Amino acid sequence: MSDHIIVAIDGYSSCGKSTLAKALAKKLHFVYVDSGAMYRAVALYFLRNNVNLQDSRQVADALKKIHLNFHSRDYETHITLNDEEVSAEIRLMPVSESVSAVSALHEVRTEMVKQQQRMGGSKNIVMDGRDIGTAVFPDATVKIFMTADPKVRAERRFKELAPKNPDITLEEVFENLAHRDYQDTTRKESPLRRAADAIILDNTDLTPDEQLMFALSKVEPYL
Repeated sequence: MSDHIIVAIDGYSSCGKSTLAKALAKKLHFVYVDSGAMYRAVALYFLRNNVNLQDSRQVADALKKIHLNFHSRDYETHITLNDEEVSAEIRLMPVSESVSAVSALHEVRTEMVKQQQRMGGSKNIVMDGRDIGTAVFPDATVKIFMTADPKVRAERRFKELAPKNPDITLEEVFENLAHRDYQDTTRKESPLRRAADAIILDNTDLTPDEQLMFALSKVEPYL
């Protein structure tokens, strides 16, 4: 178990995990690690290079060529894929539609978990994802599991995507989230589920400030 404080935030797509994790890390002066961005960057690389997800050799070879890094700029965390800034591109719909299938692959999860565990072994971190409290850091100091009403989640995601995807519809976003939920919760490799000791945070009717105060109240006893 790490000697450092690790806050694991898991939950469904578009529940605001990243928003909470970023705010919490900034407030506590912890390092924010966006595990979802890591999987999205891998998915982007696979899409660009036409990697066949059914071909384990292709997948393994591709993973050897992927180098991910996080850096901070203007108080925001950015991710680079082989030294290319891809923070915006990984949020577009093509990546959203493929990331669940990519992240379900054993080879991909094994490589990403190794990188994530290295990060958590040397510093205080806040990490969000889908299996942080169950597979990556089962001994995390604090575990939070986020959820929200599916319609509210779709509306939030639509508002985020619409400016860069003018042809997208709310129905498409809702269907995409439902599909991702199914893939995330039924996959064989580290499925999305709440850890037995995770604190449930339903933020359907909460403001960002309210959920931040909730999370802070759970972490502060360990500071």
